[in-house]
Amino acid sequence: MARYSNSPKPMARISTARTTIDFDKPGKQIGFVDIPHSPHEDAWGAVRIPLAVIANGTGPTVILQAGNHGDEYEGPITLGELIRTLDPATIEGRLIFLPAVNLPAVAAGRRTSPVDGLNLNRTFPGDPLGSITQQISAYVSDVIFPLGDAFVDLHSGGSSLNILPSAIVEPAPNEEHRRRNIAAVLAFAAPLSVVIDNLGDPRTATATAVRAGLTTVGTEMAGAGTVSLDAPAICRRGVRNLLAHFGVLPSGEAASPPSMRKILRIPGPDGYVLASCEGVFEPLHELGTEVKAGQEAGHIHNLTDSSRAPEVLRYAADGIVYGRRQPGRVVTGNCCATVAGPYEGDLA
Repeated sequence: MARYSNSPKPMARISTARTTIDFDKPGKQIGFVDIPHSPHEDAWGAVRIPLAVIANGTGPTVILQAGNHGDEYEGPITLGELIRTLDPATIEGRLIFLPAVNLPAVAAGRRTSPVDGLNLNRTFPGDPLGSITQQISAYVSDVIFPLGDAFVDLHSGGSSLNILPSAIVEPAPNEEHRRRNIAAVLAFAAPLSVVIDNLGDPRTATATAVRAGLTTVGTEMAGAGTVSLDAPAICRRGVRNLLAHFGVLPSGEAASPPSMRKILRIPGPDGYVLASCEGVFEPLHELGTEVKAGQEAGHIHNLTDSSRAPEVLRYAADGIVYGRRQPGRVVTGNCCATVAGPYEGDLA
């Protein structure tokens, strides 16, 4: 893995964002990225995005991000603990932490920003002169990614989905890069490893990190709008496993045996069961249940018209139930369930 240089690469686009963090300084620094913000209530204020850097020696730079969506909690908890407890003397390299990157959404506990209504993870590479959310993704794309060798983006299902805890492979068009991503995901050693390409959407943080050449790992750590009993431990252990894999922490820091090399994949549009009408969704299967294409996935009930029989939703792919909607009420197009099946790609 490449070693980091002594000075940040130049920003590709002009930005008004600023920070007092010196990315080349050894030791531990905890601060903010300030993005000027001038709403009705504050003429010359700023949105302060938490930022921390821990550096020692000449090892690789790993960027760790959480809070991309503000209703996903395991990642921010894990990164906050690492920022507070890691001793710079115990690492070899540099860690750049963005533990609540979408600060307005994190503060509101929402998937999207209450400032501009945007989903940060559909705005990359952003716009340095755009809205707050677009400026955040531009800063990550233009300033943070050029500093890194690897990128870790910690997600869960948020308020609308409960997902089996898993590490996520972001596809890469280059074979060597794809193998790097898979090796890192397997080193995380989550109970499941799943290939998710977000239906090919290029505007996500992980897709943008891949285009920047970074070894990239994502996660989905349960969700349902709360902190689950088991996912935080999986996330804490997995991040330390990754840092040992990248050589930033000693290999003895890896806190679990390697995961099985079986990898799953959401098989494109057929992997998503979408609501066909408005009502209340009644699921028929627990997470992890093996299902078949054509099998009933659940029913949507119209509670205001007792004469109407429920709509039947069916799976369109074989696999296991990987994610399931958390709130009962749905409208047309809501994702009610997801299915993950075998990944047929080369794992070597």
